[in-house]
Parts: sequence; C-alpha cells; structure tokens
Amino acid sequence: MQDHLIPSSPSTPTRIRRRRTQEVIFPELSKVDEQNKYRSMWIRTYSSLWMLISIIIILYLGHLYICAMVVVIQIIMTFELFNLLRRPDEDRCLPGFRLLNWYFFFTGMLFVYGRILSQQLVNTVTSDEFSYKLVGKVIKYQMVFCYFLYISGLVWFILTLKKKTYKYQFGQYAWTHMILFVVFTQSSFTVANIFEGIFWFLLPASLIAMNDVAAYFFGFFFGKTPLIKLSPKKTWEGFIGASIATIITAFLFANVLGRFQWLTCPRKDLSTGWLQCDPGPLFKPEYYSIAGWPQWFPLKEISILPVQWHALCLGLFASIIAPFGGFFASGFKRAFKIKDFGYYIPGHGGFTDRMDCQMVMAIFVYIYYQSFVPQDYSVEMILDQIVRNLSFEDQKALYYRLGQIFRQRQLENY
Repeated sequence: MQDHLIPSSPSTPTRIRRRRTQEVIFPELSKVDEQNKYRSMWIRTYSSLWMLISIIIILYLGHLYICAMVVVIQIIMTFELFNLLRRPDEDRCLPGFRLLNWYFFFTGMLFVYGRILSQQLVNTVTSDEFSYKLVGKVIKYQMVFCYFLYISGLVWFILTLKKKTYKYQFGQYAWTHMILFVVFTQSSFTVANIFEGIFWFLLPASLIAMNDVAAYFFGFFFGKTPLIKLSPKKTWEGFIGASIATIITAFLFANVLGRFQWLTCPRKDLSTGWLQCDPGPLFKPEYYSIAGWPQWFPLKEISILPVQWHALCLGLFASIIAPFGGFFASGFKRAFKIKDFGYYIPGHGGFTDRMDCQMVMAIFVYIYYQSFVPQDYSVEMILDQIVRNLSFEDQKALYYRLGQIFRQRQLENY
C-alpha cells in the first residue's frame, strides 16, 4: 500500500502548479489582445478622420476636383491589383512588359472618360466656333482612335511574347483586362453620378462609410454571433445595428444635403465655378401637419424633401446588398492569401479595401437614378441636344415639322 501511495503524492502539486501557471498566463494574453484591439480601433479612427477632412476639402472645390480624386483612387486601385499577380523574376526577363499593362489602362481611361464627358466638353467650348468644330470632330472619331490604340497595344503584346513565359504573359493580359473592367465600370458610373449633382455621389458614398463604421462599432461592443465565414470579424449584431443606423441616416442626411444648391445642381460643362439653379421637384420641401400631438409641442408641421423617400431605397441597398461587395473582396483576399490589398491607409489597408462596397453602390445609384428618379427636361436642355446632335438641314426640317404640329393643334382647338 505504501509503495502505491508514494508516486501518487507528488502528482498532486504538479497538477496544481500547472493550473496556477495557466491562471497567470491567460489573463496576460487577454490583456494584450484587448490592448491591440483598442489600439487598432484608434488607428482606424485617426485614418478615418484625415480621410474625412480631405474629402470635405475636395467636395468644397467642386465637380472637377471630385472627378480628379476618383481618377487618382482608380490609378492606386489599379496599381494594387496589378501587384497581386506580379512576379519580379518573370518581369526582369520581360523588359517593358509592365509598361504595356499601363498602356491598356490609359487607353481604357481615354475611351471611358471621352464617352462620359463628351457633352460637358462640348458645352465648355460652345463660345468659340473653331474649338466647337474641333471638339466635335474629336468626339465623333474618338471611338475609332481608341480602337486603334487598343489594336496597337495588342500588336505590342504579341511582339513581346517570349518562349517559356507564354503562360505568365497571357495570364497578365487576362488579369489586366479583368482589372480594367472592374475599375472602369465603377469609376464611369461614379463620374456620371457626380455630373448629375454632387448629391448623387456624396449621399451614397456617405451611406457606405456610415454602414462600415456602424458595423465596426456595433460589432466591436456587441458582436458575438459570426455572420459569414469569409469575414470572421463580421457579426450579426454589427450587420443589423449598422443596417438600422444606415437607413435612419439616409433619410435624415438627404434632408440636410438637399438644402444646398451647390450639391443638387447638375454640372453641364467642365467649369469650376459655383452653381446656382432652380431646385427641381425632388429638392422642394413638402410640409406635413402633425396631428394628435400635445399643444405644448413646438412643432406643428414637418418638412420632407421628396428625395428623402429615394434615399430610403439607397440606404436599404447600402446596408443589405452593398456589404456583399466587401464579402467578395474578403474571399478574393483569402484566395490570394493576403490580409489587405495595400498599405496606404493605416488601419484600413489599401484603397481597394475601402472601395469594394463603393463599386457596387455606384452602379446601383446610376441605374436607380435613370430608372426611378423623374428627369427634369428643360427647354434649354432639349435645345442644346438639338444644336449639338442635328445638322443644319435636320434642324430646318425639325423647325418646319414643329410649325405643322402647332398649326394643326391650333385648328383642333378652334
């Protein structure tokens, strides 16, 4: 009995010693994790503040500066995506091959922005007859010019094909075209929204930022239930809380932004001056009386802009559908085994990490605006289209046809 009891006695303190060690180590690890968690939150907050200040300054400068910001972000995003599949060893064997990727990029830029800004460019030079005719010719043959630029790039690519690197070169060729499709699709719709009025750029972008910030803080303080495996840090609590906050913000913020002509007036040319225009029906307040409230309540009626009802739809999309752009980007990064697309924004990663949801949102806003927002066609706008797009003979024919229609209607009225 004593022989069996001797080995068992030292085992007890050993087990106690291990438990005490665990009790000491794990609290220290949890404290370190907690400190890193708050440190990451403050870095992210500081970065968000300087981004917000920069954007406010650019918004104050106007449409062209906002478009320039979009172009700069687009170039940085393209640089980040180009680097994902880059192999330095292969590139050293292919001098000038990296330059070819950027050649396709600037050719695509010339094509996309030439098509989007053609009307604004014509309106800018209408005062000078020579410039008007020159710009008209450039716009007319712009597609042909861009096509031959692209064909030249294709010939350049074929001439640079090198034995033993065919797979890498064709992979880069396909990767470049995929990047151009993703980046230019987003940027083209964004620029189109800007010229319809800064409101249609600022509100959707703000809703995406609001949803991202709200999801982060709701998840930070209340998050317990994982939302999706692609993003382990995303939680249902953050998703639901951010959705409610985004929809409320959309309704209220649209009322604030809709009061400024600088934000609501569309830009018809490429000038940089401040805009003044008659607010359209969407931005004229409608008043609703508050019935049933106590007499001591100061407000007897509330004013709501019609655009606020459209803002609810944008907020709903920004809170429910747009986050899937971020989930797609998360899966994309997992496929390439990277944490972030870049390192330009401390706490956020690269510009592609910030623009993933914005890309989805910009396309939706353009489609929604063209499909559901009533268009305000003024006489000046229609006359401008006639002068720009019809020849002199067609304009005379239109004049005679309109005269016949007016005379016929006068006879019908009598």
